[in-house]
Amino acid sequence: MEEFKQVGITGRQGKANIDGTLKRLADFLHSQGVVVSLDEQLSDLLPGHGYQVCDRATMGKTCDLVVVVGGDGSLLGAGRELSVYDVPVVGVNRGRLGFLTDVSPDELEDSIGEILNGQYRMESRFLLEAKVERNGKTIGCGDALNDVVLHPGISTKIIEFELFIEDQFVYRQRSDGLIMATPTGSTAYALSGGGPIMHPKLDAIVLVPMYPHMLTNRPLVVDGNSQLKLVIHEGNEIHPRISFDGQVDIELTPDDIILIRKKKQQLRLLHPLNHNFYEACRSKLRWYPNEGAQ
Repeated sequence: MEEFKQVGITGRQGKANIDGTLKRLADFLHSQGVVVSLDEQLSDLLPGHGYQVCDRATMGKTCDLVVVVGGDGSLLGAGRELSVYDVPVVGVNRGRLGFLTDVSPDELEDSIGEILNGQYRMESRFLLEAKVERNGKTIGCGDALNDVVLHPGISTKIIEFELFIEDQFVYRQRSDGLIMATPTGSTAYALSGGGPIMHPKLDAIVLVPMYPHMLTNRPLVVDGNSQLKLVIHEGNEIHPRISFDGQVDIELTPDDIILIRKKKQQLRLLHPLNHNFYEACRSKLRWYPNEGAQ
């Protein structure tokens, strides 16, 4: 098990309602002899805190562990930035659903204390990376821990595009767009679109059409190492967009090419020992519990 001597704290920036949890976390880590590094974007929430302050890049380079305080959206943003530094990340849930941020604030000291003592589960979650090519030049790129989504933006008109997998033509589709999700993202937007729930250990990508014109266009699960290519049809009357985890997007034009593949660096995500993916599905998706479960 790794030894966590310096721990970074980041999270939902600009939200004062997490200040109590931030203070509890920082003070607890300090009481355990841990060097605390606080995200500079959060430091004003704890006036007079006395802890060292840094940006996320410095945090990724210098810390042994990063704790994200917020919801799943907060962890998505931090995870994209921190994955390149191979630093493990754990989430304290101050959001709603909490598939990724699964440490409860009520159990903060107990759960974080166990992790500091080496009692945790570690998962590697892969990300997707995409680039947009226009007239042979790259005009934008981005990463996604959950999903890369082609969508019409503010328009209500459908998009026409072609999909290729490993340079093999799959289909030309007319729809509101396409969700390309990792197993991590299969419980997010892709699930709302009718896609399957995938276990985080699967090495696969799910492609979920958004309101396709042809009802026979169904979700498609492909190998995680597949290279995907979307070509925006020249006849489109709108400029659709490509988004990354719903937080960053790029405007597209007809004839643009989007290339999507697995990112080389993965995110190391920590969970408490009692974490159970199926129990998380049961509780967060409100499945009826099995009365015979032990």
